Amino acid sequence: MRTQTAELTTLEDRQVPVQAKLAAAWTSFMFLYLYVDYLGLYKPGVVDDILAGVVHEFDIGPTFVAIALTALAIPTLMILLSTTLPARLNRTINLVVATLYIPFSMYNAVGESWTYAYFYGLSIGLEVLLLAFILRAAWIWPRVASPSMPDLVEPNRSQIQMGR
Repeated sequence: MRTQTAELTTLEDRQVPVQAKLAAAWTSFMFLYLYVDYLGLYKPGVVDDILAGVVHEFDIGPTFVAIALTALAIPTLMILLSTTLPARLNRTINLVVATLYIPFSMYNAVGESWTYAYFYGLSIGLEVLLLAFILRAAWIWPRVASPSMPDLVEPNRSQIQMGR
């Protein structure tokens, strides 16, 4: 019988494009956002309040429903926008939207009882962590040297030495 010894190899670690990282983070954020709202329905009295026409001190009506849809539609659209927009606009929009969603996510805990502190602490913590990842990924977006820009690494090199 012949025994084959597996060679020890290093796993390949390919670079994931920033756009894919952002889309994945927004997808994770969107699912977490949805499930936090869904699981919040299991708290005693929440469904009764909804049936009475109130959500978190707000009357349910066309304005509330439109705002709730907008709040969910934005991260949903960010998945698409993160993969399709040009880099400069993509970076800017991700920085702005993620920054605005941090206080929006933290608002979920306002007025809640300490009974659900772990639930809200974990959910808000995870949402803010994902938003921080989005901010970091957009902030450190890799740059390439523009052919029209001088080489800033060694400004005293002559044009001939730079291969131009």
